[in-house]
Amino acid sequence: MNRQSTGGTGYDVVVIGAGAAGCIAAGRAAENGASVCLLERNERPARKVGISGKGRCNLTNNCPPDEFLNFVRSGSKFLRSAIYRFPPEYVMGFFEGLGVPLKTERGNRVFPVSDKAIDIVDALVRYAKSSGARLVRGRAEALDISDGHIRGVVLQDGGRIPCVAAIVATGGLSYPATGSTGDGYALAKQAGHTVVPTRPSLVPIVTSPAYPELSGLTLRNVRLTLTDLDTGKAVFSELGELLFTHFGVSGPLILTASGMMQKTPDRYRIDLDLKPGLDPEKLDARVLRDFKEFSGRYFVNSLSKLLPKALILPIIDSCGLSPEARVDQITRAQRMALEEKLKRFPIYPAEFRSVEEAVVTAGGVSTDELEPKTMRSRLVPELYFAGEVIDCDARTGGFNLQIAFATGFAAGEAAAMSAAQK
Repeated sequence: MNRQSTGGTGYDVVVIGAGAAGCIAAGRAAENGASVCLLERNERPARKVGISGKGRCNLTNNCPPDEFLNFVRSGSKFLRSAIYRFPPEYVMGFFEGLGVPLKTERGNRVFPVSDKAIDIVDALVRYAKSSGARLVRGRAEALDISDGHIRGVVLQDGGRIPCVAAIVATGGLSYPATGSTGDGYALAKQAGHTVVPTRPSLVPIVTSPAYPELSGLTLRNVRLTLTDLDTGKAVFSELGELLFTHFGVSGPLILTASGMMQKTPDRYRIDLDLKPGLDPEKLDARVLRDFKEFSGRYFVNSLSKLLPKALILPIIDSCGLSPEARVDQITRAQRMALEEKLKRFPIYPAEFRSVEEAVVTAGGVSTDELEPKTMRSRLVPELYFAGEVIDCDARTGGFNLQIAFATGFAAGEAAAMSAAQK
């Protein structure tokens, strides 16, 4: 134990990737007595964590493990042991113990009180280093596997780091500028693992039409309902926030909805209830009140208190009405058509944006080839995987970072124990 150089005797454990999963894995392995090299290709570790949650970092979801697993889209059975071992409650206590006060917001989303993701990044790196892991700059090119066992990690520059065990925590394909370029998939395949085809999960959606005139408009407290057009059934409905872009839509509601689309996006319709707090009767009373206030004026002006300015013309156009009509000229049928659009404004998905823009990559190393309690490979006994590189993903709301922390915790502890037995 306690091997401490990049040459000669090497390390007990090399963790490839200093992101959310990697930092936790490195720290946990070191806490359990292993000498640990935390290998990171970027100059700064945990870059993706630093941009998560719009720079605020939604690090977990404050709910019990059984409830948590209901929000996992792929791999919930596989993750059960890891989530119960290092649940959201423990993760929150972990970061608060590192000096990062936390708060819980709507939907049980957990953020640092400072609203600064860098506080989570700093805490992760501080934990890994203070536990005894050595942070080393370099990019893994290959695993050194001999006679079915890990012997080391080969670097892109030709160097080699000897080790007893290796943990692959390189992330997926989303946000490649942060270092998530799929390196872990190549390492997994080299070891003989099956990699489930990757695809974007929690990703913005291109719509037809795209409403470029609404680009930059954020709608808060609207209800989104996602309907499968083949079955006619609603598959998802939630209150929240949505953002229009030059190509279509994004924001928390859209990212979650994208994860619910099991088929191509054009099979679905998105309906927005722009006034979820008003039932049809109350909405009609509200519209009549505004019509009375704007009596004799242009119809377009009568909606200024009801809708954001940018949304007024698209709503009017979708109803087939003229914005230059006088309020007094609007018939009851036309008023009903307007109110119908306010309660169900349709948006038609055309395609997903690229995986590079996704919050999370779905697909990855097959869970059938990993031990769920330890994240250990069933093919190479000293090889472990953690985080987004595994074929596990969940909806938005802090669930995916929690998965990274829990799998990193399990892998780090198990790798240290494996090294100790050598």
